Amino acid sequence: MRHWMLVAAFLPIFGGAAFAQETVKIGYIDPLSGGGASVGEVGLKTFQFLADELNAKGGILGKKVEIVPLDNKTNPQESLIQAQKAIDAGVRYITQGNGSSVAGALTDFITKYNERNPGKEVLYFNYAAVDPILTNEKCSYWHFRWDANSDIKMEALTNYMKSASSVKKLYLINQDYSFGESVRKSARSMLKAKRPDIEIVGDEVHPLLKITDFAPYIAKIKASGADSVITGNWGQDFALLLKAAADAGLKVNWYTYYAGGTGGPTAVKQANLNHQVFVIGEGIPNLGYAPADTFEKAIRAKYDFSLFYPRAVNEMRMFAAAAEKAKSLDPVKVAAALEGMEFEVYDGGKGNMRKDDHQFFQPMYIASFGERTEKEPFDEEKTGWGWKLAAKIETDQTVLPTTCKMDRP
Repeated sequence: MRHWMLVAAFLPIFGGAAFAQETVKIGYIDPLSGGGASVGEVGLKTFQFLADELNAKGGILGKKVEIVPLDNKTNPQESLIQAQKAIDAGVRYITQGNGSSVAGALTDFITKYNERNPGKEVLYFNYAAVDPILTNEKCSYWHFRWDANSDIKMEALTNYMKSASSVKKLYLINQDYSFGESVRKSARSMLKAKRPDIEIVGDEVHPLLKITDFAPYIAKIKASGADSVITGNWGQDFALLLKAAADAGLKVNWYTYYAGGTGGPTAVKQANLNHQVFVIGEGIPNLGYAPADTFEKAIRAKYDFSLFYPRAVNEMRMFAAAAEKAKSLDPVKVAAALEGMEFEVYDGGKGNMRKDDHQFFQPMYIASFGERTEKEPFDEEKTGWGWKLAAKIETDQTVLPTTCKMDRP
């Protein structure tokens, strides 16, 4: 009797271990409540869609891919609690994107965890946190980033703006945390070198995901006489900023990182800023690349949104390719396979994961949002408006140097 009671006591543990071996668990740590929930939910559904895509093809090395959602409320401390919870549940791969402050905390946590737990290593896949420090001073062997960092994006934006003669007076408005600071810093230094004639008439930061009425900020922009704005705002901080601009009748050009996020296109249409809002990214709908068009139609058929994260597609597909190359799901071996990997990216063209710092490089696109022609079949958020290509930057033109000095296992 005691023998069978002892066996029964251990069955759940062994059952859980057996289940873990049958699945590839990816812990998705992002906001699923609070001010960042709108983008977090879109990200979660996107990764679940990509897991389904892989599973339809037999999974990764024959194992089913499972996305484990973990709500961090856009909070670094809560993120570490969720990371530990994921690891305790057998998760060896973690992905996160919304908030560079979160990304910095996760990088430190996972690096230290791996040092203390050889043989139980965890990899961190970063799909959207773009503070340059993450692949420079704070680089880690256990961190891989698929999004272009803030400096890469600003380099592309300012190269485009340097020939935009309409830009004479510029206002900077950003979120008050590490990413927002990097946008401010790089915008000032790059424009000084490329367009010293541009007058910066305002430089403002505001609390992250805490402002519900941006009217006072818009009033300052209007009073400054600015003809253009640069902002790295994302999520509700972009949508509500543009809503306030619409209410105030502010008509300026906006140069953005995340205008395509949830609520952004609707706010742009309400402000009637027809092709006055520009975005820099690794892909947009309406490029006319057939495989991407097929994927876009499929995700729109399942969910009520478009693909906002082409980089997530690259991440998941490259993860599968790296595991197949390594013939293993051991995170150490997968990391080694990812280093230096070249890959055909979602929107076409070659991308590569730089070995020196684990920064992914890929073609980048600048697009404007507004009225569509027959060449732009996809609209956004049922506005009737869509993205139109303004410029393409080839992969080799996006490469910036790194100061990373990586410790390898």
